[in-house]
Amino acid sequence: MRWLVIAGILLTTQAHSQCKTYIIGVRHDTLNCTDYNNNKQGKWVTNEPARYGNPAYSEEGIYVDDKKEGVWRRYGGQGDVLAIENYKWGQKNGLCDYYTLMGLEHEESWKATNPDNPYDTIQVPDLHDESKIYLKVIRIDASTSEHGTWTYYNPETGLITKTATYILGQQVDPITNRPIGIIKNANAANPSEGKIPIQLQRRDSSATAAKAVPDQVKAYEKKHQGKKQFKVRDGATGN
Repeated sequence: MRWLVIAGILLTTQAHSQCKTYIIGVRHDTLNCTDYNNNKQGKWVTNEPARYGNPAYSEEGIYVDDKKEGVWRRYGGQGDVLAIENYKWGQKNGLCDYYTLMGLEHEESWKATNPDNPYDTIQVPDLHDESKIYLKVIRIDASTSEHGTWTYYNPETGLITKTATYILGQQVDPITNRPIGIIKNANAANPSEGKIPIQLQRRDSSATAAKAVPDQVKAYEKKHQGKKQFKVRDGATGN
């Protein structure tokens, strides 16, 4: 037991030595650490007073080099959960849930952009041949974009009232299931530049109806290749 206490003291002292300013939480953990480069690090808990007509709230989560990372939670004045958000590179990333006192109100989906590599790959249909689909690398200027399905609920019943789907900030057309804005911009610059073909879907029924030849048949035909006639037993009876 004594060794555990000593180890805890050493870890706490080490954490304190990396912080220029910090506070000690109710669980004796180090909170609200600011390092010697004035960057926020580790677990933070903040309390925001009511202002400009907005109610007071508190939030908690992790900072890495002054940027929010991972799960962040926001609470109302009564300790009720207002939001559960996910962050990456300091921006919203993944699912974010927002609540009222009655329950879940809506769910958002985001995709953060890596500031060191602000590019992503999207699917783009060919303007001249709808059966062809390409991969195209595009630059993402936004630090985070709506990406995925957003779902809105009736907090009282929990029933879905509306949904919307996005791809990198562009809403998807529910009829064509394509992000029209991105497709137009991606094709406008150059119809073929920077594209990699990934799929070719033939629309004629003969292609989809064709059946693969079994390996046994291929071997038999190869064995008898060049012969004018050869009999095949097919299991039929009678003449």
